[in-house]
Amino acid sequence: MTKFQDLGLSENVLKGIVDQGFEEAFPIQEAVIPVLLSGRDVVGQAHTGSGKTAAFALSMLQQIKPKQGIQGLIMAPTRELAMQISDEIKKFGKHTGIRIATVYGGQGMGIQLDALHRGVEIVVATPGRLIDHLKRGSIELRDISHIVLDEADTMLDMGFVDDISFILDLAPEDRVMSLFSATMPTEILRLSEEYLKNPKQFLLDADDLSGEGIDQSYLVIKDRDKFKYLIDFIKPVKGQSIVFCSTKYRTRDVAKFLHQEKFNAVAIEGDMSQHRREQSMGKFRSGKADILVATDVASRGIDVPRVELVINYDVPNQEMAYFHRIGRTARAGALGRAITFVSYSSVGDWNLIKRQIKVPLTDLNQEMGIQISIPDPLKRQTPSRRYGGQSRSNYSRGGRSGGYGGSRGGNPRDDRGKRRTSDRDGNRNSYGGRSRW
Repeated sequence: MTKFQDLGLSENVLKGIVDQGFEEAFPIQEAVIPVLLSGRDVVGQAHTGSGKTAAFALSMLQQIKPKQGIQGLIMAPTRELAMQISDEIKKFGKHTGIRIATVYGGQGMGIQLDALHRGVEIVVATPGRLIDHLKRGSIELRDISHIVLDEADTMLDMGFVDDISFILDLAPEDRVMSLFSATMPTEILRLSEEYLKNPKQFLLDADDLSGEGIDQSYLVIKDRDKFKYLIDFIKPVKGQSIVFCSTKYRTRDVAKFLHQEKFNAVAIEGDMSQHRREQSMGKFRSGKADILVATDVASRGIDVPRVELVINYDVPNQEMAYFHRIGRTARAGALGRAITFVSYSSVGDWNLIKRQIKVPLTDLNQEMGIQISIPDPLKRQTPSRRYGGQSRSNYSRGGRSGGYGGSRGGNPRDDRGKRRTSDRDGNRNSYGGRSRW
């Protein structure tokens, strides 16, 4: 592997890297940093935990000048990811004199205005709140020389394309721009064609969705039995664990039951106030909490090296969500473990995901001797589901939990197939309607 000192980085930037205990660059960093330093645009594809934040942050820190206004702009889909990016840049750039502001919905505007008034060179922002500042005039883009779109595929899924277009149209054409994404759907490549100039593409591990380095297993059980097995798997864990749930209601219930069982757990879900979310993440990152229970809102914004186990309490609704979730363990080349609980109603979704996993997968039913008998859905009487009534099954019996792992009103339905039209910061997409892409 190439050492950072061989990539053309300045002494002040290298000091920050050494302070963080790094010497050798990851492949995405080795590939991208020299190209960005040369002034050429970049499209980079790499999975979570690959080091892409440092790839764009280090080159930006190298070229931005202190006390000359906002020159760098980084856009991210969620507040958690925006805060994580800012934290990393501050660590790497502590010897450069470069100042960073993070702007996102859910935090008081006054706090952000104070930070901007003191003067910053880099802004890390979610699109909705950035537009609020642009309209206020508290952020201007006239001196922007470096722009980054991080997790571009997630921003596309969350309906930010028109917001991003509005922002980029206000920025100077003479800039170095990079776009990073865990996946490269056609819409992202079209976006890069419109806004990037002759970008060099680095599609690292583009076909590798295996989750290599992660011991992956699954257990098919009744929904009401999930909490029992959750306790069994979490008890022996010496490091930290993340439990991913499909809905905010399920997240609350699982966190509550973990507390009742005397586990030190915190939760993150969409309806929590920003203060409470930051408290939860702060406790988890500092090691004061052993377990984080979260919806997928957090799956892109968690970078905690001590995560030993990820449990998918609910099967995610798409293949990439699965790989983003399990990617929270096995960070930076470490080993990790991921277990997926598959309820009878989720077997079909799980089978689709299994086809994408290219490493050995452990069947815990066979290993633990747990017999299963999945009911034939064609034989169920489900007219009540078709017409919006309550299901007769134990899985979602009216108003009461079907066991420790249940939730209010039974198992909350997954919002599958619904395209998001506002960001997770509570800022509505002002440019609703169909994207031009």
